[in-house]
Amino acid sequence: GTAALIWNERIREKVTNFIMNQSKEQRILNFVLQNAVRGDPCSVVDAIDKYCSQKEWAMNVGNEKGLILDKTVEEANPSVALELGTYCGYSAVRISRLLKAGARLLTVEFNPEFAAIAKQMIEFAGVQDKVKLLEGPSAEIIPQLKKKYEVDTLDFVFLDHWKDRYTPDTILLQECNLLRKGTVLLADNVIFPGAPDFLDYVRKSPHFQCTNYPSHLEYMQVEDAMEKAVFLG
Repeated sequence: GTAALIWNERIREKVTNFIMNQSKEQRILNFVLQNAVRGDPCSVVDAIDKYCSQKEWAMNVGNEKGLILDKTVEEANPSVALELGTYCGYSAVRISRLLKAGARLLTVEFNPEFAAIAKQMIEFAGVQDKVKLLEGPSAEIIPQLKKKYEVDTLDFVFLDHWKDRYTPDTILLQECNLLRKGTVLLADNVIFPGAPDFLDYVRKSPHFQCTNYPSHLEYMQVEDAMEKAVFLG
């Protein structure tokens, strides 16, 4: 089933990494640099989708769930947005292209290799003025947002990092008073690989109003979903 498919992808990826002496993420970036239009975020998003649906699977939010992300960002119309888990910069580019003038996105990435790729992706897309990439663990960065990055409250938060960090980081955002009445949280991969404790937490909490958006795992016909949780104060 699904696990076998992804396992095969991982083996193929390791072999390719060894032969080509570069990572899958580097190959995604190279494909974008060669096929997308510099300064055009939509063409960067399209190029990544094309590569990942045709050549190598990758954990971007993807085109199907990307439309749910777009709609949620447009509805929230954030001035300050936070993304947890930058990876190659796909969703950072996708979100930033929808931001109004003067709005900003802070995106957090723990893996230095991914952060280096994402930085180039963001610059190539021409959205570096709207996006600030913060490198390090979310548990350390979230408490610094107010003082170090001059965040009062967040309007929109996209959770797409380690699934076991969804709940503690949501609690941390609450404890650090970074959420206001109406702040929108959107969490990816809540079914596959799954974030059951997060769903349990936000759905049972009187502080959140939840909506579930059934979908499929990026570039595959595997059941997945996104969960929207609006903070009620």
